[in-house]
Amino acid sequence: VQLQASGGGLVRAGGSLRLSCAASGRIFSINGMGWYRQAPGKQRELVGDINSSAGIPRYADSVKGRFTISRDNAKNTVYLQMNSLKPEDTAVYYCNAAIARSYYSGPADYWGQGTQVTVSS
Repeated sequence: VQLQASGGGLVRAGGSLRLSCAASGRIFSINGMGWYRQAPGKQRELVGDINSSAGIPRYADSVKGRFTISRDNAKNTVYLQMNSLKPEDTAVYYCNAAIARSYYSGPADYWGQGTQVTVSS
């Protein structure tokens, strides 16, 4: 199983970016999918995630009202729409998914390779 993230880049404060993360490989089911970020010298933190059934998202307080997480189950893909970006949003963004590879196995955590988001002031 692999998670391939894309969409990072350099943007000015107030701008927008959209991240995508597609899961591929031997997948039986995907439970929660989400995004984390890690800024230099800081711990990795949850940005937001979304469950598989009702598709209800939850967000870190720091991004509420600016970021939107969504998923396309047919494509095994999770998205992160980031609006009104601030310099403090600068970080490497990682996607995460809880994936079961067969009916008999429980879900395991998988991580994408990380994509850099840089917001200039």
